[in-house]
Amino acid sequence: MSKALNSNVFTYKDYLKLPEEERGELIDGQFFSKAYASPSRLHQKTLLELALQIGSFLKTKETTCELYVAPFDVILALENETIEDVKNVVQPDLLIICDPQKLTEKGCLGAPDLIIEIVSPTSYRLDYVLKLNLYDKFQVKEYWIVNPETKTVLIYRQDNDQGFGEPEKYTIPSFVSSSVLPGLTISTEQIFND
Repeated sequence: MSKALNSNVFTYKDYLKLPEEERGELIDGQFFSKAYASPSRLHQKTLLELALQIGSFLKTKETTCELYVAPFDVILALENETIEDVKNVVQPDLLIICDPQKLTEKGCLGAPDLIIEIVSPTSYRLDYVLKLNLYDKFQVKEYWIVNPETKTVLIYRQDNDQGFGEPEKYTIPSFVSSSVLPGLTISTEQIFND
């Protein structure tokens, strides 16, 4: 179960001191442990299908965009924060980064262009509230919330630097597409083929 470790304010400096087996995320200085059972079969199947579809698409294009899968740190720094003092480090299920300058040996420094989170029963609050607000604040261009249980995809897109607009909701049968990756179209039946 994802849960806050305690009420202390954690920074990236603290995060780097964690034992290697301790996975987690920082959101506004609060540590959320990912020390729980492995993701469900349905979560992993959905993750794999999306990674295969997007990866195959990217191989056919001349692009600087790259696909990464968790665990892969995304370090979101405010203007006045040093890297050590960053209070937001997340590990999205899938992410697309189109600016190679953001890539480091440790992950991504700055907002990815596209983030996809696959909802688990224990991650509702994180994915639908905390991460939605965080990704909006740091101007992630596109955020997909994929729910294998309800077989829905919500897509939030930045609305001319006004923040995320109203989400687009997709169910079976329909096709999702990305403004970050023009031409990418994925059938919801493929995503949720269980």
